[in-house]
Amino acid sequence: MREGLVGMDCDEFVELVTRFLDGVLDDETERRFRTHIGECDGCEVYLEQIRRTSRELGGPAPEHLTGEMRATLLTAFRDWHRPA
Repeated sequence: MREGLVGMDCDEFVELVTRFLDGVLDDETERRFRTHIGECDGCEVYLEQIRRTSRELGGPAPEHLTGEMRATLLTAFRDWHRPA
């Protein structure tokens, strides 16, 4: 890792998923986000679940979610695991 650059933990990853999918992360944050996906199978699964859910539900655009709605969705998916 280059000096001054910080990795990303799973909590930060979860907080940034919507912004990543909306394509609004700055270049450095997106690089860290993509690096984390490559290193963390759980977050890779989480990202795919959010993509799939968005595709299938179509539902409100992320910018229209209230803080409470967003927190509820994040809680619902945080412990969801792909069936074995």
